[in-house]
Amino acid sequence: MGGGGQQTESSEPAKCDGVGPGGGRGGSAVYTWEEVQKHCHRGDQWLVIDRKVYNITQWAKRHPGGIRVISHFAGEDATDAFSAFHPDPNFVRKFLKPLLIGELAPTEPSHDHGKNAALVQDFQALRDRVEREGLLRARPLFFCLYLGHILLLEALALGLLWVWGTSWSLTLLCSLMLATSQSQAGWLQHDYGHLSVCKKSSWNHILQKFVIGHLKGASANWWNHRHFQHHAKPNVFSKDPDVNSLHVFVLGDKQPVEYGIKKLKYMPYHHQHQYFFLIGPPLLIPVYFHIQILRTMFLRQDWVDLAWSMSFYLRIFCCYYPFFGFFGSVALISFVRFLESHWFVWVTQMNHLPMEMDHERHQDWLTMQLSATCNIEQSTFNDWFSGHLNFQIEHHLFPTMPRHNYHLVAPLVRALCEKHGVPYQVKTLQKGITDVVRSLKKSGDLWLDAYLHK
Repeated sequence: MGGGGQQTESSEPAKCDGVGPGGGRGGSAVYTWEEVQKHCHRGDQWLVIDRKVYNITQWAKRHPGGIRVISHFAGEDATDAFSAFHPDPNFVRKFLKPLLIGELAPTEPSHDHGKNAALVQDFQALRDRVEREGLLRARPLFFCLYLGHILLLEALALGLLWVWGTSWSLTLLCSLMLATSQSQAGWLQHDYGHLSVCKKSSWNHILQKFVIGHLKGASANWWNHRHFQHHAKPNVFSKDPDVNSLHVFVLGDKQPVEYGIKKLKYMPYHHQHQYFFLIGPPLLIPVYFHIQILRTMFLRQDWVDLAWSMSFYLRIFCCYYPFFGFFGSVALISFVRFLESHWFVWVTQMNHLPMEMDHERHQDWLTMQLSATCNIEQSTFNDWFSGHLNFQIEHHLFPTMPRHNYHLVAPLVRALCEKHGVPYQVKTLQKGITDVVRSLKKSGDLWLDAYLHK
């Protein structure tokens, strides 16, 4: 969040239609939305949950999900985001109680920035129904079987080498099996990460550490802090790290024009749909993510995640050193990362990259998520290939919902969207992939037109 115009914590609460300030601290003061929206800066942050006003200025630094994800809602109504991110809201509310400074005045609407009250209420009613019907409860057997198939792939890859030796064909097959297990482990730790955001001692949290750390060699905390921002404000520039392309690409319809008008040319963007194949899928995980993960763990002194990550590499070298030696083992895991990176990029980007991208527009939760996401048609293969992230809409609306329930809530979400005229997009797998390239070309053409003519 930007600086500027910093407010003090003791700002005088507003008087609204005869309702007095009500006594400062202790939660008895009343505020207008105009007053709340002033407190949206780095050193001064308020937000609203269920009409209660909280000063999170100091708490944001200690927020388990990271300072950025909670700061993204400073000055706004965060009710739906709060419900979406926390599997056990009652557990979290005890941390909110000391932060309470008041509530919205009775004359104030429950929703800021002129949001569609009927749509917001209908979505909250849908969420209540989802909770009543138990669709947020996970089936442990499902995830045990899923973890079992990942471990089986790892064991088969190693077993083939022990039994048949290291021919080129078997080494390639082994690499493909390891890349598959790595990709599937990525989808699994994604589930555990969303389900472990409240209680750090929960089994979900321990399993996430095991899967992302020991099975993948990455960092759970790095993933959590990055991914929760993506869910909080998907496809919003400066708030969603997944659209921070570091000037390598221009994305959406507005950013290319902005770059073109400013005559910014860090790359030949009108060719980005071509060089994407060279630096996007091949390099995201092996290079960019690896550098970012190591840097984050050391800067934050996250030694627990570092130990989990090192256990992955120790296991890999213990298992494959007898067959390939040190440099051969490095080459093997690098090739596996290369294959996994392609899989990861196409699955994650086909749901988001062709969708709307913009600066902050303060939309309601459902509209914001639907404008930034689309679904891929359901099939047994699509479910497995994408880790059920073909149901990206349902996952974004209900991040803590276990994946085996997405297909149950999808008809309810579609009906709600039809009622309020919110587009609900479903594509084939082929169209989802080709739209990634089409969107990059469109954005590149917009940049070139603005660069040459504006």
